[in-house]
Amino acid sequence: MAVRKPTPEERRYFEKTAATKAKGGGTGKTLAWLLEEAGLISQDMIKDLIPEDESAQTVKHALVSQGLVRDDDILDALAANLGLEKVNLREIKPTPELIEQIDPKHAIKYRVFPVRYDDENLWVAVVDPLNIQVTDDLERIYHKKVIPVIASEDDINRYIKHYYEGTDIADLYASAADEAIQAESRGEEEDAYANIDLTGTPEADQPPVVKYVDLIFKQAVHDRASDIHIEPTKTGMCIRFRIDGVLHEVPAPPKRWQNAIISRIKVLSGMDLAEKRVPLDGRIKLTIQGKKLDLRVSSMPTIFGETIVMRILDQASVLMGLEDVGFLPDSVRLFKELIRSPNGVILLTGPTGSGKTTTLYAALSTINNPETKIVTIEDPVEYMIDGINQVQVNKEVGLDFAQGLRAILRQSPDVIMVGEMRDLEPAEIGIRAALTGHLVFSTLHTNDAPSATTRLIDMGIKPFLVASSIQAVVAQRLVRKICHHCKIEYKPKPEEIASVGYDPKEFADRPFYRGAGCDRCNNSGYRGRTAIHEIFVNDPELRQMIIRVEPATKIKKRAVAKGMRTLRMDGWEKVLLGQTTIQEVLRVTVADEV
Repeated sequence: MAVRKPTPEERRYFEKTAATKAKGGGTGKTLAWLLEEAGLISQDMIKDLIPEDESAQTVKHALVSQGLVRDDDILDALAANLGLEKVNLREIKPTPELIEQIDPKHAIKYRVFPVRYDDENLWVAVVDPLNIQVTDDLERIYHKKVIPVIASEDDINRYIKHYYEGTDIADLYASAADEAIQAESRGEEEDAYANIDLTGTPEADQPPVVKYVDLIFKQAVHDRASDIHIEPTKTGMCIRFRIDGVLHEVPAPPKRWQNAIISRIKVLSGMDLAEKRVPLDGRIKLTIQGKKLDLRVSSMPTIFGETIVMRILDQASVLMGLEDVGFLPDSVRLFKELIRSPNGVILLTGPTGSGKTTTLYAALSTINNPETKIVTIEDPVEYMIDGINQVQVNKEVGLDFAQGLRAILRQSPDVIMVGEMRDLEPAEIGIRAALTGHLVFSTLHTNDAPSATTRLIDMGIKPFLVASSIQAVVAQRLVRKICHHCKIEYKPKPEEIASVGYDPKEFADRPFYRGAGCDRCNNSGYRGRTAIHEIFVNDPELRQMIIRVEPATKIKKRAVAKGMRTLRMDGWEKVLLGQTTIQEVLRVTVADEV
């Protein structure tokens, strides 16, 4: 069999890829060095932000999410450096013949989409152009010369979903509703799916309800939802996804499916099917598109039936670094110093859903090593981390935070994480543990960081214990990020800048950004979220103020004078970086009393 010689274009592509791999090591470093060569990032950023074993896609997501590099700039750099064509899939009209060039299972497995073809060649848009194995495999399968082209990852995923992964919820509902109507016309029971077998693995020939539940999971992951809400109403059902902190309604199933849908979810999550009178908790483990997900499931009885909320926990997010959580570079350096303290209490504060747990896990992952014993007690354990001993609160057998903490202290830990200091007893034990040589992490619900000290005193802990044990308090909020696909420059009104507390004249020539709205962000102008932080670091002067039980506002004012950046100040920095908008910062922060 004759061996086909590579074309000059292919040779340049493979030589470039091989050279960058030799220079950088893994695919993450490969992309990093390529972007550095294009002048988009610096060598310092490569050393500080990009681990050796990261994939190119992980690196790309990290750089784009932090606003360091635009996605389109990365595509341009890849196209120029690898000598590949860049295409816009939205300008392509896929024909049935084009779609048939790639088998659905291969399009989904390799994350590729056909762009054009002839008798001997097949051009495909690839998610990771640095992964030569994809084109090699496809050439063996289809016996054609496979030529990679550069395209937006979001576009590729959307086209794969639309053309290869089947239909969406609305189409499935329409077809399933037709089946229900046909069932009724045959004289079958009104509740056609009340007694279906819900315990098996979903297959193509299973009842519509089972397929509908599975598709809800897939659609929620595709839409980047953090929660799925299933709510019975008087006349039907309501299905809503929480995306970037805002609820969005999706097509709902027939009312007659209500019991079957609830039963399916309860079986998957290990709940008692017969118990419908009291709230229940459960958990579902899923793998969707290569992502390992945990769904934390909660059911509650209402007057129209059981309502279910599922919190989607992406196991990959536990591997996030502190930069990915949203810390600015100087805050990363400060927080890394704090979490390596030999003892003391470090608190994360903020409302429910502000990302406190994610930040805590990022901190624990940073200091997790064989020389350090880390034990956590949580309710519930949201993410599982190798090398960390995690304890689940179980109130039915009397294992609460206080009892768990006492047991943990007998395990000779170096670092302890308490899910939440809800009342006096666990807070007091945690603080005394810090005073006896342990580093303790926990969460608290307060409006800002300095208020955590007065909150602990109000709970009944003596002021001198609070003052001597608290190392730092980090307040956190989540703000929506500007959609980088429709990001445009604009000039804010002077009163907008003044509302954040800054002089408009100082920023008259500074560029500001917002999202114009596009189909990828549902015309909201926002896509994804990042965190803003307020880091309160205790020192001798502030400890004296805590012992004297001075007001939190006075403590905050002094901390700001010493260099603390408030939530609104941190949000303003992210506005100047083009990551979020003035309106979004104002929405999640209160005026600073300093």
